[in-house]
Amino acid sequence: MSPELEYLLAHTTLLRNRLANLRHQSLEGDRGAMTTETVIVVAGLAALALAVVAIIVTKVTAKANSIPTN
Repeated sequence: MSPELEYLLAHTTLLRNRLANLRHQSLEGDRGAMTTETVIVVAGLAALALAVVAIIVTKVTAKANSIPTN
């Protein structure tokens, strides 16, 4: 597996765990900081999705450019 994917998978796991903790806290009645934390987690997931798309586009473009057209 490429280092980029390992990096992204590690961060995805961290964000999932953080989101699970936030959900658990909301069930316990700790609702004061949930909105801010949820926004931060969602922003992190959106950034992660953009990074994944950028990596995929870069790799597909490089592969497409390496195809001979003669």
